[in-house]
Amino acid sequence: MMKTSSIPFLNTLRPDRFFLLAGPCVVENDTMPFVIAESLKNICDGLDIPLVFKASYKKANRSRLDSFMGIGDEKALKILQKVSAEFDIPVVTDIHDIREAALAAEFVDVLQIPAFLCRQTELLIAAANTGKVVNIKKGQFLSGEGMRFAAEKILSSGNDRLMLTERGNSFGYHDLVVDYRNISIMQQIGFPVVLDVTHSLQQPNQSSGVTGGNPHLIGLIANAGIAAGVDGIFMETHPEPASALSDGANMLPLNQVEGLLKKLVRIREAVTTPF
Repeated sequence: MMKTSSIPFLNTLRPDRFFLLAGPCVVENDTMPFVIAESLKNICDGLDIPLVFKASYKKANRSRLDSFMGIGDEKALKILQKVSAEFDIPVVTDIHDIREAALAAEFVDVLQIPAFLCRQTELLIAAANTGKVVNIKKGQFLSGEGMRFAAEKILSSGNDRLMLTERGNSFGYHDLVVDYRNISIMQQIGFPVVLDVTHSLQQPNQSSGVTGGNPHLIGLIANAGIAAGVDGIFMETHPEPASALSDGANMLPLNQVEGLLKKLVRIREAVTTPF
């Protein structure tokens, strides 16, 4: 049975509808988040898709030391708070250590635990103790069953506001593979399950130190996830991915989002319509 959440649509999930977590990889400046959020808001309102705007307020897990990390923690968090207020949408951002949990919780609605940190007990407890919704990304090294223990750490802290995200498993040094069985397996834990259709196509650990990707396959991954019954889709998008300051190689161009979402709505309707 689904647990309660402070985000209303998470309490009334319908089999014929999915929700969306989407936005740029990181807050690059004080204007871009508003441009992307306005576009996503208009698209999602037209398609009756609940939206959570996503942007990291800083990037603490880059491959290279000289990679862009952010514009300043509090500045970026205040921008996310303004996006939430201006467009009346919840906002999600990543946290990477226990000190960040309380700080980010002052400004956003959902705290996201990166995949490589999904077993960090103190980080999970710190996130849970804020009372915010917590989205835990499944580690590339874990099975769907293994996420039960991450969920239990949140629950043991008195917080039942939780989402779990599938983002692929390591298939080699540079590739990930999505096992769609994990959607059903993690749903049985009792919480909404999200499919990350952009990071599951990353190609990390490149010799250049810059992560690659296969964005032309985003539609394929998303189509299969919606057909498999996933509750939500996670997607990073940017008006010009080639000029994005982080993860541009696996983001969907903003002008392609509406077409993809329209297709996903039709797929969900098809698989939930009784014969």
